[in-house]
Amino acid sequence: MIIEIQEILFDEQTIAKKIDELAAQISKDYAGKDLVLVGILKGAAIFMADLMRRISIPVAIDFVCASSYGMATVPAREIRITKDIGADIKGRHVLLVDMIIDTGETLACLFRKTAEKGPASLKAVVLLDKKPRRTVDVPLAYRGFEIPDKFVVGYGVDCAERYRNLP
Repeated sequence: MIIEIQEILFDEQTIAKKIDELAAQISKDYAGKDLVLVGILKGAAIFMADLMRRISIPVAIDFVCASSYGMATVPAREIRITKDIGADIKGRHVLLVDMIIDTGETLACLFRKTAEKGPASLKAVVLLDKKPRRTVDVPLAYRGFEIPDKFVVGYGVDCAERYRNLP
């Protein structure tokens, strides 16, 4: 599937500045705490890499692979988790890292499953928040940009597993 890019919502410099702001706030909020960043694959890979390099406090990382899209462009109701968190997060502060929140179904599912593992705290950070599509209330501790109800690609976000590499 080839799509036509209609507009650029955020350029590389704007994204980098926002990530600097998020990292500074996260570093301040979690100073002196045992923080584990849990990236939600595949979309969060680039955002997670950039974010963790800008956080000024020690962090551990892990990943979970969850999806509600598969090869489609509209979310499915079923959430598939194909890789769970491998680290022991009991008593640790966990920050779920995702690139984009749409309906909220995937992140809500991951909140429930991660909470069962007994973290000291559990919060989430997303770079893109598509509020008009939200069907589930999900608490976001940190958000980069609120975006309109448009299908987006690039910086880790895909369309049928393509275009993640766009800046």
